[in-house]
Amino acid sequence: MLVKNKILAIPGSLRKESSNVKILQAVKQLYALQADMEIYDGMGALPFFDPSLPEDAGPQQVVELKKYVAEADAILICTPEYVFSLPGVLKNLFEWLVSDTVLSGKRVAYIVAATDGRKTFESLDLVLATLVQQPVPEERKLLLRGARGIINADGAFTNEEIKQQVCGVIDALLDTNSYL
Repeated sequence: MLVKNKILAIPGSLRKESSNVKILQAVKQLYALQADMEIYDGMGALPFFDPSLPEDAGPQQVVELKKYVAEADAILICTPEYVFSLPGVLKNLFEWLVSDTVLSGKRVAYIVAATDGRKTFESLDLVLATLVQQPVPEERKLLLRGARGIINADGAFTNEEIKQQVCGVIDALLDTNSYL
């Protein structure tokens, strides 16, 4: 019996029709036989990070987020860039996870799909190295510039080269023989 990896996919955008959400949906469809992928949709319900709240009695949305992360074999993030930085909602999610070790040692990959995206790409490197407690391997990182229109109305990639780049990241994420 084939054991599927459980992937928690986290979009950095709240827009249901964002390019980032569409990329995650396309990946979910492409890898349906290899992985059980859940696209996290609770980002908008997370309260603002408040470090004064007790760890064991935090908001229910945060408790659920940590449970999803803990139960996942791997995490896939696909995010835009807002004002040369991480979107605030994604940063807020990371802040809720920083006081916990739930991401420590977890296999993580990320795709920045934005007009430029370099600053967010650099930020994710720093933030995730802290949360995972080790740098994310190069083969699990992808910067897609000008991401609009790379997914068609049927939810498929419109560019074979970009599809192969994304698949390379996902294949590396699913490789349980590589570190973290």
